[in-house]
Amino acid sequence: MTDILAMPFHDAHHRPLSPLTFLPRAAAIHSDRPSIVHGTLSWTWRETHERCLKLASALRGRGIGRGDIVAILAPNIPAMVEAHFGVPMAGAILNTLNTRLKAEEIAFQLAHSKARLLLVDREYGETVAAAVAAMASPPLIVCIDDPLYDGAAPPIGSLDYETLLAEGSADAPWSLPLDERDPIALNYTSGTTGDPKGVVTHHRGAHLNALAQIVTWSMPLNPVYLWTLPMFHCNGWCFPWAIAARGGTNICLRRVDPPLVIDLIAAHGVSHMCGAPIVYTMLIEEMTKRDRAIPLQVQAMVAGAAPPSAMIAAGERLGFDFTHVYGLTEVYGPAAVCVMQPEWMARPVEERARLMARQGMAMIAQEAMAVLDPETMQPVPADGRTIGEIMFRGNAMMNGYLRNPDATAAAFAGGWFHTGDLAVLDPDGYARITDRSKDVIISGGENISSLEVEDVLHRHPAVLHAAVVAKSHERWGEVPCAFVEMREGQQVAADDLQIFCQAHLAGFKVPRSYIFGPLPKTSTGKVQKGILREAARASNRE
Repeated sequence: MTDILAMPFHDAHHRPLSPLTFLPRAAAIHSDRPSIVHGTLSWTWRETHERCLKLASALRGRGIGRGDIVAILAPNIPAMVEAHFGVPMAGAILNTLNTRLKAEEIAFQLAHSKARLLLVDREYGETVAAAVAAMASPPLIVCIDDPLYDGAAPPIGSLDYETLLAEGSADAPWSLPLDERDPIALNYTSGTTGDPKGVVTHHRGAHLNALAQIVTWSMPLNPVYLWTLPMFHCNGWCFPWAIAARGGTNICLRRVDPPLVIDLIAAHGVSHMCGAPIVYTMLIEEMTKRDRAIPLQVQAMVAGAAPPSAMIAAGERLGFDFTHVYGLTEVYGPAAVCVMQPEWMARPVEERARLMARQGMAMIAQEAMAVLDPETMQPVPADGRTIGEIMFRGNAMMNGYLRNPDATAAAFAGGWFHTGDLAVLDPDGYARITDRSKDVIISGGENISSLEVEDVLHRHPAVLHAAVVAKSHERWGEVPCAFVEMREGQQVAADDLQIFCQAHLAGFKVPRSYIFGPLPKTSTGKVQKGILREAARASNRE
């Protein structure tokens, strides 16, 4: 028995897991099949492979390699797909930036990550110029001049993306990471502090989670995937890599424009897409307006908020087959799925929507997802009533938070990743979120730290105390609602606070409503957010 356990590892049977291996395979098997379509432009998998090799070679030629950060600020364009391969093929780490951020937010993330190079779509050049102007050591700027950009913004920087690619060679060698736990990506997420945390993910997890998405969807060969989900969100839930693994086609999209999306679905025979409920609601409204259904059924993954029954009913009638998933940036996006049981289809749509809205069970790349008592770390009973915290354990899990060992230790306390989401376990074993223990608002699929918004409000000279909670919204799911207590003798209008917040926050983070008055506090001075949440709900009913 000891002999069989003592057999050594060899390169022939033990190679680092990395989603980068999906690209040369796609180029070999699906060489002449379309890899990327962008308007009237298209590339094959052989061409995409060559362009990614050139990008990797060019980055190495500029001294960028293992451990270096390359950031990108761009919509869902071909360069975004290429960066998901070319950057880590150079040994570097890809940091996808949220296109909705303000200059000061981008400056913080670039400085915190110590980014060496920033790829930026021309549309966001003005924002980047303002961001790097405030930085002591700004990264090298490379401008992406997308042919489908129809705005008037001038190019930024002295180097453009195609020139950078021309510096590289498709014949230059590249290698897999020295260790499959080497970082592949850095994503910033809203947390319980004002500044976002940098989530460091690794090659092994990206490889496994990409395969998990394929298995979850039973994705066939050569799918046609429409990029309605931003690739800056958790690396597009690992789908840039998953689509390569299946030799599929990436239909790129600068922004979600419902008429264009409907036309693209029909023109390209789109088979798969992802998004928040608001995306599907907009598409359903457009199709209803046109009195038009989708020619072929589209597999539609939805996350960010529970899908409402009206959306499910209308979407199914018009050709969407919904799969509800749940996850966080720390677990590469979707890490749990509410698996549709065949018998649910016979139930009324309202009942089916209630069942589908749950967070479900762990995807295959996770060892386990559990609802545990955070104090005892014991499982709660599956009674649908006892509240615990959703926790994950498995291989598709971040390395930790960049330069934040305390937050990393707290997140992994007890050998599990603590999501901060409070839930119950239903008798069928499916988890169902009841509340969030951390003050994060999810609006249209975007995470908003309430403390970040509060920090901005507290900068206003007339504000003594501010507290921000989620308020339900028919279109966006949740929006920030601000409760403001003024300094003695000071007055300020809601419109003035709105303008102030707009100057310091991305638009989606700005509160939609302001309620003035003393904030309810405990005997120790802590703001009672439960009371404020109820007040926000009451204001919706008025």
